[in-house]
Amino acid sequence: MTKFDRITFDENIMNGQACIRGMRITVSLILNLIANNKSFDDIIQDYPYIKIEDIRQSLKYAAF
Repeated sequence: MTKFDRITFDENIMNGQACIRGMRITVSLILNLIANNKSFDDIIQDYPYIKIEDIRQSLKYAAF
């Protein structure tokens, strides 16, 4: 079983959508950025509080 320790759910944050570490950054936003050809480095540059492992876990979560 895959452990998603960086993916959180809180009904008070983004209506309970899957988020990165309790922030208002959703997994779907990360996936949308990747789908639109943003590199991991570009995402981290645009969102400096996002770590590479957050992006990796977002992809793993999407594939789960």
